[in-house]
Amino acid sequence: MTETVATLPGNDKIWQETLQWQPSEAQQALFDQLYRGVVEGNRQVNLTRITEPDEFWEKHLWDSLSALAPWYEPEKPDWLPTVKRIIDIGTGGGFPGVPVAIARPRWQVTLLDSTRKKIAFLQTLCEQLGLTNTAFLTERAETVGRDPHHRAQYDLAMVRAVGPASTCAEYALPLLKKSGFAVLFRGQWTAEEEELFMGALDTLGGELVAICPWETPLTQGLRHCLYIKKVEKTDKDFPRQVGMPAKQPL
Repeated sequence: MTETVATLPGNDKIWQETLQWQPSEAQQALFDQLYRGVVEGNRQVNLTRITEPDEFWEKHLWDSLSALAPWYEPEKPDWLPTVKRIIDIGTGGGFPGVPVAIARPRWQVTLLDSTRKKIAFLQTLCEQLGLTNTAFLTERAETVGRDPHHRAQYDLAMVRAVGPASTCAEYALPLLKKSGFAVLFRGQWTAEEEELFMGALDTLGGELVAICPWETPLTQGLRHCLYIKKVEKTDKDFPRQVGMPAKQPL
């Protein structure tokens, strides 16, 4: 007997109040389908521990799209990049990449993960969702960052829950065009962390343009999004060999 999966909350008012955006009926239906697909897929592939509807909405959907808040501001920041190609590094269960692909259908979203089973699952799921703006890569970020088909090819890179900020920057910046942006999702963020991070950014050709603090709307958890602009070409020595960015952060 197939277990019934609950429906996600709509939370239109919260979307609007926090991000100045809310999903259309079609997008909400896709979010529901995404939720059901992930919960069902979780039985075969370890995708997420977060499966309750409210928690999934807040910690996967809302958290993923919190990074897009600057694009929804009535007076958009002057640093905001024009985006056509985006890469989600270490996508795991598809976050933030799949919600972003649903919310921004004109963006071409590449989902990158080193676990073949996860990428195979996401490819099937995105086909079921009818998403035509997604592409899939099973590889390590360090390898992709040295591949001329991907190096310096993206307008936006997103890295969520993948490791220290300097490690995330080393994965992301080589993949960006000059003037492209990386968005790093963090929980806590301190002045001490920021001071250490600046040296890594100088090495990689990046500049920290904005830090946006958030409070998650249901449980009031603290989050930060770091917006990093690629201002110089990243040296050919980066990213370093597979495993080095995580073992020895800049």
